[in-house]
This record gives sequence, structure tokens and C-alpha cells, in this order.
Amino acid sequence: MFTRKTALILPLMVALSAASSALADTDTSALCTEAEERYVEMFGAPSADADGVVVVKMYKYNFCPAELTVPVGTTVRWANVDKRTSHSVKVPGAPESDRAFPEEVIEFTFLTEGDQDYLCGPHWETQKMIGMITVVAE
Repeated sequence: MFTRKTALILPLMVALSAASSALADTDTSALCTEAEERYVEMFGAPSADADGVVVVKMYKYNFCPAELTVPVGTTVRWANVDKRTSHSVKVPGAPESDRAFPEEVIEFTFLTEGDQDYLCGPHWETQKMIGMITVVAE
């Protein structure tokens, strides 16, 4: 039932939701900047310099970046840049990877077009550690 009270509260809820989303984006951006700094410390070069692969950092129960678009045939390398936690990667249609401990990597080559959610086996439910890769034709 839509009442006058609802009419007054609804805009406030929308504004709070937008502010929360903007804050989350800022927090994620800062977190991913930290993850890149850790990557450089561990691997000696920026992730953008990785030869022939696209790098996703696993850091503080997040994938950085959490969403990306790649052409068919791209290999994605997930690098664990955490200090103590291990992570895995579960891609649709493939078994879950072994755990990657700090400074270890997991790789997967995407051969099928479409949106593909992936997750960290041990942390997707409790920490919402889920990512999305959109695979497009070249």
C-alpha cells in the first residue's frame, strides 16, 4: 500500500542506496589500489605488464577488478596478493581450482562467449567473493 508516509520515505531510501553504492565503489577502488601495490611488491612489475594474460588480484576477500570483459581465448590469471589467506577459483563448467596461497596464481582460458560469474570456493558465501567475466567474440 502506497501512503503519504511511503511517499516521503521512498526518496530518502533511494538517496541512501545511491550514497551507499558510491561509497562502496570508493572503498573498492582504494582496496584495488592496495591490491595492485601488493602485486608489484610480490611480482616485481605492474599487473598490466603480465605477458599474454589478464590479471585479477585476490585481496581481502575481493577480486580486483571484480568485473572485466575479455575476448574469447583470453587467459585470466588470478594472483593471490593477500598476506595469509588462501583462495580458489570456480568457473562455470570447470572444477574448482586448488587453493592458491599468497604469491601463487591460478589460470583459466575462456573459450565460450557470454557472462560468466566466478567465485572463490571458500569465501563466496561468507565474504561474497564473487566476480564476473564477460567473454566477447574477437
